[in-house]
Amino acid sequence: MKKYLIVGNGVAGTTAAENIRKNDPTAWITIVTEEKLPFYYRIRLPDFLCGEVNESGLVAKKKEWYQENNITLRLSTKITGGSVKDKILHSSSGEEIRFDRLILANGSTPNIPAISGSDKKGVFSLHYIQDAKDIVSQASCCKKAILIGGGLLGLEAGNGLKKLGLGITVIEFFPRLLPRQLDSEGARRLQSILEDRGFSFKLDAKTRSIEGNEKIEGVTLENGEFIAADMVIISAGVTPKLHLAKELGLDCNRGIKVDKQMRTSQPDIYAAGDIVEFEGRTYGIWPAAMEQGKIAGTNISGGNATYEGTILSSILKVAGIDLASAGEIDEENLHDSKTVASETIYKKIVLDNNRVIGCIMLGDRKNFNHFNRAISTGEDILSELDTLLAI
Repeated sequence: MKKYLIVGNGVAGTTAAENIRKNDPTAWITIVTEEKLPFYYRIRLPDFLCGEVNESGLVAKKKEWYQENNITLRLSTKITGGSVKDKILHSSSGEEIRFDRLILANGSTPNIPAISGSDKKGVFSLHYIQDAKDIVSQASCCKKAILIGGGLLGLEAGNGLKKLGLGITVIEFFPRLLPRQLDSEGARRLQSILEDRGFSFKLDAKTRSIEGNEKIEGVTLENGEFIAADMVIISAGVTPKLHLAKELGLDCNRGIKVDKQMRTSQPDIYAAGDIVEFEGRTYGIWPAAMEQGKIAGTNISGGNATYEGTILSSILKVAGIDLASAGEIDEENLHDSKTVASETIYKKIVLDNNRVIGCIMLGDRKNFNHFNRAISTGEDILSELDTLLAI
């Protein structure tokens, strides 16, 4: 009986375990994680902030699922190192956990920019359930919050706090919101909608320092402007957790380098999710982590699946506003495109040689799956564009 050990219980690690079990009904499968909860929807943490979902509602896989699939889940277990030669990992409690084959899916950690005062009490990131609990506790005695970073998680966190009655100011380094998902026109429209809902924005701005002693008083921008606030949330992306990978001697750059089978540089060790780098790219998105987890789990247990990369695709709600984007958003207008718009809707289809290579759908994501499929397959849907784009 083979011993499969998976470090990390997010979507990549859990999907990997699921696919190992499909291939090997009798295998010993153990997932270890520093988390205190089974696999949960991290993307719903902003809903937890405002009380729209409780801790139990966040959990995607209940304990019964692990029992039914004969998967051992080890919560609150921190892995500090190990030996590739001896096929052993060490926990912070001094325990040795043996394996025949290993998948690293231990994800990422919030990226905290070099801002003076970022270590003060009252400054948070939102990445884990405990972060959300700490933010809720602080928000109960606050009136204004500053979000450093206008990405998806930052805007959603801001929306959650706004529902608690806090005033929200977003400070974004880029000149527009969601630069990976929206072009300038789409970002302008989203900003306008959010401003109508009470958000304030400082774009193309950099934070110099976070001010306050016993409690947060606000932030000072590089241009000297001071913005008052009672708490600060930093949402500036994530960085792969590479300490364990380096301890095991794996080839790393920005992430753990993997091939098309999700194999690392060491035999019998695979990797998936936010922690990996594939062909020079890290992804940090749920669809990529799920696909990589499936391929890693399939191949490590004797299957044969190939990863070709993941088209950047997002289906979300930003502060309750439908948004979907995929492929090339063509911010620099290098390609042909077709757009339709109304007061609350903006749709853009990017074309190259009459093939769809990207799309943005703000306020209405009807037919997004059709466009996304065309981007992936190269299917010619030019004759259907007007119908598919209709508002």
